Amino acid sequence: MGGKLRRMIAVGLGRSARGAMRLRGGGSAVPGRVALAISPDFLETAVAKLPLGVIFVSGSNGKSTTTHFLTRMLRRHGLRVFTNSSGGNLPQGIASSMLPDVDVNGNLRADIAVLEVDEAYGPRLLGHLHPRGVLLLNVQVDQLNRFYDPSRVTEFLRTIAAACGDFSVLNADDASLRSLPLSLEAPVTWFGVAPELIEQSPNGLSNFDDISAASVEVAAGDRAVQVVALSGRDATLRIGDEELAIKLPARGLHYALDAAGAAATAQRILGDSFVPALVAEALGESQTVYGRGEVMSVRGEDIEIIMMKNPPSLQMNLDALEEAPEQVFVSVDEGTPDPSWIFGADLSRLDHVDVVSGTKAWQIAARLGYGDIPVGLVEPSLGEALDKFLALPKPSRGMKTMIVNYEQMMSIRRRLGQSGIEGKVNS
Repeated sequence: MGGKLRRMIAVGLGRSARGAMRLRGGGSAVPGRVALAISPDFLETAVAKLPLGVIFVSGSNGKSTTTHFLTRMLRRHGLRVFTNSSGGNLPQGIASSMLPDVDVNGNLRADIAVLEVDEAYGPRLLGHLHPRGVLLLNVQVDQLNRFYDPSRVTEFLRTIAAACGDFSVLNADDASLRSLPLSLEAPVTWFGVAPELIEQSPNGLSNFDDISAASVEVAAGDRAVQVVALSGRDATLRIGDEELAIKLPARGLHYALDAAGAAATAQRILGDSFVPALVAEALGESQTVYGRGEVMSVRGEDIEIIMMKNPPSLQMNLDALEEAPEQVFVSVDEGTPDPSWIFGADLSRLDHVDVVSGTKAWQIAARLGYGDIPVGLVEPSLGEALDKFLALPKPSRGMKTMIVNYEQMMSIRRRLGQSGIEGKVNS
């Protein structure tokens, strides 16, 4: 069977699998597995004819949000952008995202692809997707069961950056990433945060501080984009000699930094066609990415979802709280194999937790107890815990707050009648 015929069959059967899985309410990676099993070169063919090529976005945290920001910015500049908006950043997830946007021969209908890629799988994708540029966000303590040591993540990201012949966009306030230019040939563009804003953040940017890394220092004048002011969801970016006021979809220094990285990458891609005002417009119409600071409306009440993907993720989200939430629900299950890292987190932004749930409920409750944070109820059963939390009277201020890991977030969404599949924004 010829390669072209294989790709046509892969597209057809992959789309059929996608339709079937959507009817069941999940399985976003299954269609990609089908397509890749039939046509192993599906990914390479899909991007081969893109006029502006492929851009990778990677790092420990912020990948989904930054990919969304960058996609919005490029679209505001008139480009047709494909992105793996389903949140799948492994080969099968990326292939699944591509299926609705390829023609019958498997070619993407777009000008450029902006792809969120997993740190460890990124190097394996290089030979299939041939990125011309990469945006790297940070190196933080994440999934030690997978990565063992953050320094290993630095090497994954170094491999990705070294393969990108046109450019790399790097966070100037991450010591691990500042070491990369010493081994890169392509030009580097920097972004970052004003020092005073980092100092004002209770735990800084929560990046891994690799004291063994021989890194360069990046002066403010060498940063293409820098966050220079932040208040709630309002931030100011310095882009060249211009200051640009922006509105973020959620509060937090990490969101502002993600916006700066996206803006620096958009500027690098667009060159003289880059218009800062369109960056502000793109961010102003952006929404929170699925489950990341998202606000859901349930039974007439707003509920904020805070994901605790890893220690820095939880820490930055807690640091962004302007005051202790009036009603708090925490739920963690086996998706977080060893939640003992929470003992190292600064939980001082919480003054109580109403309900703790999930299979790790008692471990989380123990940590809260050691921190003298009162717990109203420990109920491992998610359904019963949700019912009791939602039955609480509407808060007198703010909204109900849920702090959950990814798997519990997905279960909660389904139980509350929300989509169980991450949203798609390509078509």
